[in-house]
Amino acid sequence: MRIKDRMTPHPITVPPETSIADAFSTMRDHNISRLPVMQKGKLLGIVTKNGLQRVTPSDATCLSVFELNYLLGKLTVKEAMTPDPVTIQEDDFLENAAVLMRQHKIGALPVMHGKFLVGIITETDIFDAFIDMLGARFPGVRLTVRVPNRAGVGAELFSVIGSFGVNVQHVVLNNVGDTAEMVLRLDTQNAETVKKALLEKGYGVDE
Repeated sequence: MRIKDRMTPHPITVPPETSIADAFSTMRDHNISRLPVMQKGKLLGIVTKNGLQRVTPSDATCLSVFELNYLLGKLTVKEAMTPDPVTIQEDDFLENAAVLMRQHKIGALPVMHGKFLVGIITETDIFDAFIDMLGARFPGVRLTVRVPNRAGVGAELFSVIGSFGVNVQHVVLNNVGDTAEMVLRLDTQNAETVKKALLEKGYGVDE
C-alpha cells in the first residue's frame, strides 16, 4: 500500500509569520492538530498543537488577559515549529511511514512529490489502514491459523476453505521462525465446518 493511497492530500499550511493565535484558530476550525509551515512553496517545518502550547504562557502566569492576547499576537509559528521535518515520498510504502514515525517518535509525516508538499500522513491514517487490512469493519468470522512456514501452504489453506464455498475476504501473514500465523476474515457467519476441516489437516486454529 502506497503513502499516496492513505495520505490527506493538499494539507492546510501556514507561513512562518503566522501568529500563534491564528495557528490555534486554524487548527480548531479544521479539527486538525498539526500544520506544515511553508514559504514560497518550500517546506520549512511543521507545527503541532503541543508545540504551540509549549511556547504559550501557562494558566499560572500573572499576565493580564490583555497582555496574554498581545503576546499571542506577537509570537509566531516560526518560534514553535519543528524545522526541517522528517518527510516521506508519496510513492513510498505505508509500512515505511510507520517505521519512520516510531523511530523519530512523531505522529505525522509531510508527504512529498520530489521537493513539493502534496499531503500529510498521520498515525491515525496508519491505524485505519491496519484496521482495513484486517477487515475489522466487515462482517464475517475471524480465524487465526498456524501453518508451516513453507512454500505453497497458503494455496493449500485457501483450497480447504474454498471447498466449503467460503471466501477469504482479508488475510494478514506473520512469519514466526518455522511456523507462520495467518489471520483470516471469512465471508461467513458460521465457520465451524471450516475450522474442523483445518484442524483435521493438522493446522492450529484460534478464533
